[in-house]
Amino acid sequence: MKFHSIDIKSADWKRLDRFADRTVFQTREWINFVAEAQNAQPVLAELREQEQVLGYFTGLTVTKFGMRVLGSSFPGWTTPYIGFNLNPGVSRRAALDALETFAWSELKCLHLEVSDPYFSFDDGEGRGFKSESYFSYRTDLTRSEADLFNGMDSACRRCIRKAEKSGLKIEEAHDLAFADEYYEQLKDVFAKQSLVPTYSGERVRSLVRNLEPGGNILLIRARNSGGKCIATGIYPGFNHIAEFWGNASYRAYQNLRPNEACHWYAIRYWKNRGISIFDWGGGGAYKEKYGCTPYSVPWFTKSRYPIVGRMRDEARNMFARKQKFLGWVQGRRSSPKRNAAEE
Repeated sequence: MKFHSIDIKSADWKRLDRFADRTVFQTREWINFVAEAQNAQPVLAELREQEQVLGYFTGLTVTKFGMRVLGSSFPGWTTPYIGFNLNPGVSRRAALDALETFAWSELKCLHLEVSDPYFSFDDGEGRGFKSESYFSYRTDLTRSEADLFNGMDSACRRCIRKAEKSGLKIEEAHDLAFADEYYEQLKDVFAKQSLVPTYSGERVRSLVRNLEPGGNILLIRARNSGGKCIATGIYPGFNHIAEFWGNASYRAYQNLRPNEACHWYAIRYWKNRGISIFDWGGGGAYKEKYGCTPYSVPWFTKSRYPIVGRMRDEARNMFARKQKFLGWVQGRRSSPKRNAAEE
């Protein structure tokens, strides 16, 4: 069982998209988005056993500290999982073994990370992979709309009704200006915690540019009774799974409950398009009020040399410290000094 590189430009993307385990994060549009946002090189490989094609792998390579890294996905890419597309009965554990050989030998990488929504934690055990996880929540969209609504906390249901009674309107967006509206609101959300967003506005513009034309993403605005856009939401989806990628709102209008209204709109939108799973895009106890179920996707990492793994972990810690510092600086700039002693 061995992986063989495929030219990304000549790949049969329509055939790939017919795999039953395909997600939005493996589509050509999403890979183009990550490549653009991260200055990364897409990798597409075919898994074969002799002449038999067993499936495919999708990922990207980047250079970190002068070292080549293969991610499928990688921290900071705002992409929770990518992974494999395999024929029925093909072992993901065996595919992971083949991927390691491919990463070291053909791609000349020194570090590998792979997350796949169809992994089990056993797939990486005993193979030298460090096992982490992407923790999230999921909602089963095969349930009736009434069941989905009644499964939410009573307080959450009241918030959705309040938004409707206040005259809040949800509209679908298809323009690039949406990205700037979203990002301005996102900065206001982070400022509440004396933080700054972990990515730039250009990343949101790149996401909209790449995904919106193909229709595999829902972009929505929430407007108050006066017509002002007070909240936005981004929800990509494809095949069986839709994802809550991000939403933002101005703090001054959160009493109108636009966030709950946006989520409820997105749940119904994707349900009506045949999606069976709504992934809530990571942790956060506040999501439990929507009646969703905790869910973990294995995230396996491995370095060719131990020091590379230690450098990766330290880089991740340094990024977190940097974000806190930038938030503190932004807070100081936006708050008036109370007295000269603060200078």
